[in-house]
Amino acid sequence: MKMTEQHADALKDLLTWRRDVRHFSQAPVSPKHLDQLRAAMDLAPSVGNARPWRIIRVLNPALRAQVRDEFSRCNAEAASDYSSEKQEKYLKLKLAGLDNAPEQLAIFTEIDPSEGHGLGRKTIARTLEQSTAMAVYNLWLTARALNLGVGMLSILDPTRMQALFETPAGWQFTAYLCIGQAEFDDDTPLLHREDWQANTRTNWETR
Repeated sequence: MKMTEQHADALKDLLTWRRDVRHFSQAPVSPKHLDQLRAAMDLAPSVGNARPWRIIRVLNPALRAQVRDEFSRCNAEAASDYSSEKQEKYLKLKLAGLDNAPEQLAIFTEIDPSEGHGLGRKTIARTLEQSTAMAVYNLWLTARALNLGVGMLSILDPTRMQALFETPAGWQFTAYLCIGQAEFDDDTPLLHREDWQANTRTNWETR
């Protein structure tokens, strides 16, 4: 299939309007859309076709509450690292969608999967985590195409998350995703609107 200029324009729109969503509606995500998000991960590239991503759909309210508590603990620690002025800005940021997001996924990476037979990862083992990141991004862009928002939570302790979910020893915590309908659409990142950090231009150095 030959891509057209319309495909390129649509992709640019998805990239522009793909935001790290923090404000969610509690409206449920349809089973059809959940299937499409899962299928998007199936299409992700991975080192040696290892497909190391391991996904837990978190529905249990008690388990969600434990994740929320862990976030609160880690967030307080993170805030304490900033000076008073920066800390004040930090505390004004809404850094989690845990309270309202109807769908939540705990993402792990298996560090030595049998799939792929070791191809391509002997010298750079982190390519497994990079593969999981690409699967997450496939889901993220697909969610935007379906008018859904995704928020990725990184203010969590990986070791505690692995213990909380009682994962196998070979699974490493990668990310926690909140998914649902965004309360509003915005092409401006939250950290730009809150004057936290502007974009720096991507430079390609020539040697």
